[in-house]
Amino acid sequence: MKMSEDKQIGFIMCVCTGKCPGFEKMDMWDFINRVRVELPVEYAFIHPQLCEEDGDRFWKDFIRPGRKYMVGGCAANMQYKLFRDAFSEMGLDVKKDLVPLDVRDKTTEEAFDMVEKKLEEVEGENNV
Repeated sequence: MKMSEDKQIGFIMCVCTGKCPGFEKMDMWDFINRVRVELPVEYAFIHPQLCEEDGDRFWKDFIRPGRKYMVGGCAANMQYKLFRDAFSEMGLDVKKDLVPLDVRDKTTEEAFDMVEKKLEEVEGENNV
């Protein structure tokens, strides 16, 4: 699986302060390094809590139109609600430009497999 340069996607892991019990089964550092090295993402990194005020500031400073952003973290419906305003202010459509993945209560391997599968789906949508 290899996305073309203009279709690459960034991966951000939101760890909810690192203390959320939903991430206990996962080795966060192994996971993020595997995503970064083994999957066709432009980058992969960890943010401590994207839903806080500094998360809004981060989004506004970081995102730009024409890109997709995959976020591993909480439920998709929560991510859409939490990041909607920041995406809108930057001229992006959260439903189109955000690819949310709920990776809570997953092992490292299960979460990695979810990211890999979702990347394949996104690539398939881009080739339609």
